[in-house]
Order: sequence, then C-alpha cells, then structure tokens
Amino acid sequence: MTMQSYKLTYFNMRGRAELSRYIFAYAGIAFEDRRVEWKDWPLIKKTFPLGKLPVLEVNGVPLIQSLAIARFLAKEAGLVGNSKLAEAQADALVDTLNDFTLLIPWREDNPQIKTQKIDMLFQSHAPKLLDHLQCHLGDREWLVGDSCAETGLC
Repeated sequence: MTMQSYKLTYFNMRGRAELSRYIFAYAGIAFEDRRVEWKDWPLIKKTFPLGKLPVLEVNGVPLIQSLAIARFLAKEAGLVGNSKLAEAQADALVDTLNDFTLLIPWREDNPQIKTQKIDMLFQSHAPKLLDHLQCHLGDREWLVGDSCAETGLC
C-alpha cells in the first residue's frame, strides 16, 4: 500500500482551510501545511488552479475548493459514516455550517465595520444556528447515526 503525500496550501490564517487542518489533526494524518502571506499572493496567484486557495495536493495532484477538500479528507480518515445516508446527513450538516460561514464579512476592508458585522453575526445568527443544531440532536448523542461506530468516529 502506497503512502499518500498531502500538501495543503492556504493563507497564513484559519479561514477556509481550517476544517481540513482539523481533520488532519484529528485523524493523525501527516501533511505539509504551506502558509501563504498576503503580500506574496499577487505574485503566485496565477500558479494555482482558478487563482484561488485553498489547494490540497495529493501525491502532487491538486484538489480545489475547501469543502471538496474537507469531504475528501473526511473519507480518507473514515469520518463520513458507514452508509450513504449517514454520509449525506454529514454533508447536510457541513453545508449548514458553511451557510453560516458565508455570512462572515471576509472581504470587508474597514476593520471597524468588519468587527461590528462579525459581532452582530455571532450575537444574532450563531445562537439561532446552535438552537437548530440542538433541536436536530434532540435527546440523541450524535448528530448523525446512533453511535460512534455508525458514524466512523471511533
């Protein structure tokens, strides 16, 4: 069996690559964490697929789009559940959380306005999201499946 080689490239921040970094850490998968500084981005942007980050290279083959990368890594780490339905339920939760992250004013240049918008987001939308997730969980222990064995998280 050949060992996979992983190189994750993203800006020197958490952002869109952080979920993949968490998966690597949780699963104990070794990877190269290449951080790009904002000042260097204009010079190297053209060298990346679609001129965007993050990019995960798997044995030198690039994979783009943060959620596609995270889903790939979750499958590699055995974190997607043991049925097609459990996998789709996990995908639905990821998409729900992504809806929230899309509300973050990533492109706001004014730091004061950005801080105000983020504060408002976490004061108004975050509690609603957490309430919905709590309601979805109900009296169960897992958001997907009924045990760690069923979800692949054991």
